[in-house]
Amino acid sequence: MAEKLKGRNAVVTGAGRGIGRAIALALAEEGANVVVCDLGGAPDGTGADKTPADGVVAECKKLGVKAVAQYGDVASFKDAEGMINACVKNFGRIDILCNIAGIDKPKMIFNMSEEEWDKVLAVHLKGTFNLSRHACALMREQRYGRILNTASDAFVGGATHVNYGAAKGGIVSLTYGIAREMGPYGVTCNAITPGAATRLVLSPEVIAGLRKRVEAGIWTQQKFDEATKLPPAEYMGAIVAFLCSDAASHINGCVFGAQGAKLSYWAPAVETVIIGRDWEKKGRWTWEEVEKQMPTLLKGYVNPAPPKEKK
Repeated sequence: MAEKLKGRNAVVTGAGRGIGRAIALALAEEGANVVVCDLGGAPDGTGADKTPADGVVAECKKLGVKAVAQYGDVASFKDAEGMINACVKNFGRIDILCNIAGIDKPKMIFNMSEEEWDKVLAVHLKGTFNLSRHACALMREQRYGRILNTASDAFVGGATHVNYGAAKGGIVSLTYGIAREMGPYGVTCNAITPGAATRLVLSPEVIAGLRKRVEAGIWTQQKFDEATKLPPAEYMGAIVAFLCSDAASHINGCVFGAQGAKLSYWAPAVETVIIGRDWEKKGRWTWEEVEKQMPTLLKGYVNPAPPKEKK
């Protein structure tokens, strides 16, 4: 066991399997005590099983740290509070929060039900808010904390995942917001866009959805091959452990890509082309004026999904 996180106490959601498990163990390897939170459900959010969380607790203890399990639902504001309180009750305080829990219900927008939309947003976006809300109240008082959220490259948009992508886009914005609000109190908030071979991203439903992207011309076959040939989740543990350490105290409001041996940085969205005029003197834009400005605003733009020609 290393000691870069020795004496720190962490809450990790979705820690029973996949990326969450890998992160819980990476923190434990560096000496952090861990609250292993996992409802134990299926990739679509159904069911419950205590076995995954209990198994990771045992693995953490073998590394020489303290660990306890929590089986609540991150989409529940009350359950989320219980997860944070469990860390304080068992270890004395909370230093680290890793929001990893997630589910997937892939459908094209025209086939997606209200329930499929609501459930995915509840687990990913609301779940991230729920845990962060309760953790930030304590971290603000102690003037220290590390929050790590899970985004996805799906936040830039992708067929069959509008609910998932919208939730991840919300998490990116939430990460930026928390970073700005909590930074003055010594609390950092960053996010990762992971890429790993887990049951969530390589389920038959997800694979079918990715194939539709190729069929629709949104993705190339090469992109599909890259997305379905992924490294084990353990490959991304180091960057998360680093971001949760004192060594990363100056890193706040950042989104990093982590896939196998590849690390990347997602630059925040910025206005790239700006056309302005004195609105008090010139008044509002006319339809014709807007049309005239479009070639300048969209220089180099390519429609990512142009209409198909009718056969």
